[in-house]
Amino acid sequence: MRRLLRAAVPACLFVTLLGTCTLAVVPVASAPVPAPAELDAEVAAFYRARQFRPLWLDGRALKPAARTMLAMAGNEPRLAAALAAAEAGDRRALSRADLMLSQAFADRARARFQPPATNAMRYIDPGLAPAPRTTAEILGTAAGAPDLAAHVDAVARVNPPLAGLERGLTLYRQRWSRLPQTALPRNPAPGQLRHRLGANDLGAFQRIHGLTVTGRADPATIAALNRGAAHYERLIRANIERARAIPARPGGRYILVDTASAQLFMVENSRIARRMRVVVGKRAMQTPLMAGMIRYAMLNPYWNLPPDLIRERARKGLRAIQAEHLEVLSDWSPQARRLDPRRVDWRAVAAGRRLVNLRQTPGPHNMMGRIKFMLPNDLGIYLHDTPHRELFARADRRASSGCVRLEDAGRLERWLFGARVPRASGAPEQRVDLPAPVPVYITYLTVLPTADGVVFQRDAYSRDVSGASAPRRGARARHAAPAPSRARHGRAAAARPVRRP
Repeated sequence: MRRLLRAAVPACLFVTLLGTCTLAVVPVASAPVPAPAELDAEVAAFYRARQFRPLWLDGRALKPAARTMLAMAGNEPRLAAALAAAEAGDRRALSRADLMLSQAFADRARARFQPPATNAMRYIDPGLAPAPRTTAEILGTAAGAPDLAAHVDAVARVNPPLAGLERGLTLYRQRWSRLPQTALPRNPAPGQLRHRLGANDLGAFQRIHGLTVTGRADPATIAALNRGAAHYERLIRANIERARAIPARPGGRYILVDTASAQLFMVENSRIARRMRVVVGKRAMQTPLMAGMIRYAMLNPYWNLPPDLIRERARKGLRAIQAEHLEVLSDWSPQARRLDPRRVDWRAVAAGRRLVNLRQTPGPHNMMGRIKFMLPNDLGIYLHDTPHRELFARADRRASSGCVRLEDAGRLERWLFGARVPRASGAPEQRVDLPAPVPVYITYLTVLPTADGVVFQRDAYSRDVSGASAPRRGARARHAAPAPSRARHGRAAAARPVRRP
């Protein structure tokens, strides 16, 4: 509920600004403000709780954060006019600007922190899911920020994909949605193409819409043009909803893995600090949408094969077991006994009648490389090094069994540990706790923001179904169960205890 506050809050605010009298002697009807600011009850309560001290003013002048807030509001005309009037130093104009800035910030921050309508991401650890914030929380955090302008800027950017996609949607509408959306024939004439594309060339359309850039009106390009801008706007909005599953973390840092582009982003203070290529799950073993906490790293790790790969190796026989430096254990428990591979009935293992654990010994041959980063979860998903460097040169990097292979594990290690990079002792499975746990969000964005808009990516996992393309705002957000294609990770993780720090 909103209400117009014509006197009470502004009058007390003037008293605080000027220091000429006390709150006890200021009549309610004193110091009327023309064109009063429209405030909701929570904003008014925020000012009463802080005894009407201004938030956006420094003496008789606006703080630099006021201009940052105006930019966040998209230079909204009423707010811009209020700030322009306040810059003259008039006490009433200053008070009105302060109130309007707080209301505008609360409104926009609430929208920024809004969780998605439907949510397919699975949150392993508590506190990782986005949650709506009240006006009191939003303004209270802003008031306690050491640098208000930096805080407003961080909130405005929310998380890099969400802020970029929202901006990209606006730019897409300006460049592509305003064009004639007329259907083209299979072999359009040059004039028909010019009419459909406007001032844009065909190569630009192909590059932005995820097509092979040929500069020719090939069948794939004609089909993409005939889908129309409304189709692509729905895809952008669907990806905006996916990005909302990553909560705003102003001032924090986290890892973002996008499985659609097979990239990892290291995020600090709501900005992408570093990035690298990754290898993600193949189509039959898709990397899930999930969020967890990296709590420790394992140096010189073993690779514990999941059950389906154990049966596959068993079918190849003893020679494959030895060639891949695999140890045979009686089970998954810490008390497991080493078995002589020559005495194992590999036919029974291949048929599923006999269960054993296979693990690959540490070393340059190990599929985990020299380090893996553990985010304890029941899906058996983690980030790790790899000896197969050739995979990172591929455009399609869907080649893993679900885990995330790192192009430069050492760079991530330095980012996570800072000056305290651990040294390997040479012992297998050397556990090293991080100085502080770091969140990891694994998402799937088939549209990525760019400096001048967006670029569409291949929907390799076929998740851009009609329901995801048109989210229902009233739907209830929920946690998703593991996808069937990753059931083997769940079985593997359930078969062995998960050690939590």
